[in-house]
Amino acid sequence: MTAPNLVALVGSRICHDLISPIGAINNGLELMSLSGAGAGPEMSLIGESVGNASARIRFFRIAFGAAGDQMIGQTEVCAILRDLYEGGRLAVHWCPTTPQPRAAVRLAFLGLLCCETAMPYGGRLEIAQHQGDWSLTAQADRLNIDSGLWAMLSGAAVTDALLPAHVQFGLVPQIASEEGRKIIVQSDETRLTLTF
Repeated sequence: MTAPNLVALVGSRICHDLISPIGAINNGLELMSLSGAGAGPEMSLIGESVGNASARIRFFRIAFGAAGDQMIGQTEVCAILRDLYEGGRLAVHWCPTTPQPRAAVRLAFLGLLCCETAMPYGGRLEIAQHQGDWSLTAQADRLNIDSGLWAMLSGAAVTDALLPAHVQFGLVPQIASEEGRKIIVQSDETRLTLTF
């Protein structure tokens, strides 16, 4: 019997415990708007912030939580990505139309976070799956690739200096290895492809 992944379980627990109060705040805002008390730029700002927090928690629950054996459908994944990236500089397109194993979606979400760091000015990211192989293709007018971070995906050791904002670069190779997947990174000035 394998030991549980305590870090992933902590991530799942935090996300699970935060989603309920954030949902309650959102429901309260909706009730206020129905009664006419929710008008104004302040309430709009609160509503946008709560929506963004809810989308992030749903995304992080999959990316950093325990994977489990369940499947995640296209509708759920697209709703999370839409809520998280709508109106932003990064357009994310999820191509798989059939339900996917949560473990694979987790790896794709972590890969998305890696690609996002290379696209500070925005761009387009396509996530596709073909016969079990995944590819994330990022295109932007200008990419900013930190070679030290991306080297971790190709087998370089994870350093003690890894920042919390870059934890995905330490997790992707670990999770890919556990699932028997090999990571390949290809890039030029405007295109970055991550396959596993």
